Amino acid sequence: MSDWPRITDLIGTEEIAEVALIGVPMEAGSVTPGRCDLAPATIRQALRRFSTYDLLSGEELHRRVADCGDLPVTGLMPADGFATIRNAVAAATSAHRLTILLGGNNAVTRPAAHGLGVPLSEVGLITLDAHFDMRTTEDGPRNGNPVRCLLEDGLPGRNICQIGLAPFANTAKMHDDAVAAGIDVIDIDMVHRDDIANVIDDALAHLDHVERIIVDFDIDVIDRSQCPGAPGARPGGMSVNDFFLAARILAAHPKVALVDLTEFDPSLDVGEITALTAARWVCEILVGYEMRFEA
Repeated sequence: MSDWPRITDLIGTEEIAEVALIGVPMEAGSVTPGRCDLAPATIRQALRRFSTYDLLSGEELHRRVADCGDLPVTGLMPADGFATIRNAVAAATSAHRLTILLGGNNAVTRPAAHGLGVPLSEVGLITLDAHFDMRTTEDGPRNGNPVRCLLEDGLPGRNICQIGLAPFANTAKMHDDAVAAGIDVIDIDMVHRDDIANVIDDALAHLDHVERIIVDFDIDVIDRSQCPGAPGARPGGMSVNDFFLAARILAAHPKVALVDLTEFDPSLDVGEITALTAARWVCEILVGYEMRFEA
């Protein structure tokens, strides 16, 4: 046995694992064209740099992860890739207790929500994102409008919590529409003034009425200086430490059935900063999942 066990040692193709990993390299239809399709492979490679030992908890990660590979959605517009993503998520969430999606742009979130195996009225959505993702849908689904698309699909606004929304990165209409829909809006200033653990606990309490929760971790919620590989990131965003802690807490919640990481463009990265951040996020999700079984 290696004296430096890696996170990648836990990831295989066996179907009996409790956690599933799916790459969703969708890049078409992005507001800012880029190479988010490169993210799944980049993250998997970066995971080789991380050990299985969580020094903070003193625990060694040991639960296996089933890598289901990448979906054939590169080059497809979101509407064309919808069924492929939805069906893959449906299969994964029916066979595994937690599914991790490695996007890809933010358009992957909508079909993922449809694949949770319960009506949208029973789905809760938490987003960590600098943006409302409430652009208009007149040109079809895009990475800038998954939340509006889901509202139009029938997801109740009261089932949505949006955390980390940034100033000068949205419009007044998006904000007004989100509030009118009943979305729980938590801007980045609220995050900075409060403890991220309290923010997440409040969001989970707000969604106590739902059956299953999907969490969209749009990496552009992180401060731009700490996340150069996110084209939508802005100065003044969330700290990476808050991002990691949020991942740990959310993955520990038994109603969280799926998490996604979106909007990482490796072609913009500097010194692997964002790649390593994304890979550490996977580790934090796995730690959080382990916490579900603590006495």
